[in-house]
Formats: sequence, structure tokens, C-alpha cells
Amino acid sequence: MFLWIKAVHVISVISWMAGMLYLLRLYVYHAEETEFIVKERLQGYEVRLLRRIVNPAMIMTFLTGISMLVMMPSLLHQPWMHAKLTLVLGMTAVHGMASGWRKKLIADPQFKSGKFFRIMNEVPTLLMIGIVILVIVQPFAR
Repeated sequence: MFLWIKAVHVISVISWMAGMLYLLRLYVYHAEETEFIVKERLQGYEVRLLRRIVNPAMIMTFLTGISMLVMMPSLLHQPWMHAKLTLVLGMTAVHGMASGWRKKLIADPQFKSGKFFRIMNEVPTLLMIGIVILVIVQPFAR
């Protein structure tokens, strides 16, 4: 059963990351767009992406991750797991901020620049790289 949960976890993480990267890219386009009809279309894409992919993938990532930790509590004694969970909290914070930015972009499409969102688009990538390295290499393993 553990391996099935792990497989769903990996699928969920991939979906979450893909959705986050696409969402932040949509924000770049939204912040730089000047035509009202295109902004409206982007808003629709953003809300559907969050509700149908990004939020469910994050929830599934948490549920499967917690399930694996319950099944193998010894993982919580590993320093690399503590570092990984810290990066996951960072990813969750970016997710929360991105959800809030969607609402702010609707109210004021110029509240942040396209450049800001281009830079923020790199944050999930860097967090993901750190998480993958920690899980695969398991530095500091006991």
C-alpha cells in the first residue's frame, strides 16, 4: 500500500508544480495585458486552474505525504525530512500568496509588474529542486 500512496504522492506533486508554474506565467500575461477581453479570459483560466488542478493537487500532496509519514514515522527522525518539510511549507506559502495575487490582479491589474511575476515564477522551481534533491540524495541521513 505504501508504494501506491507514494506513486499518488509523486503524481500530485508533479501536478501541483505544473499548475503553480503555469499559474504564475498566466499572471505575467495578465499583468502585461492591455485588452479588457483578454484580461477577462486570463481571469477565467486562472480561477479554473486554481480550483480544478492546483488546489486539489496540493491537498492530495498533503494527504498522501501525511499518510506516508504515519506509515513510516521514522522518516520524521531524518534531518533531510525536516529540511524537505520546511521547503514544502515555503511552497505552500507561495501557493497562498499566488491565490491572493489572483484577486488583486482582478481588482488592479497593475498592482505588480510582469517582471515581478517572472521572478516569482522561478521560486517554485527552486523550491522543487531543493525538495527533489533532499528526497533523492537524502543528505544528513542517519
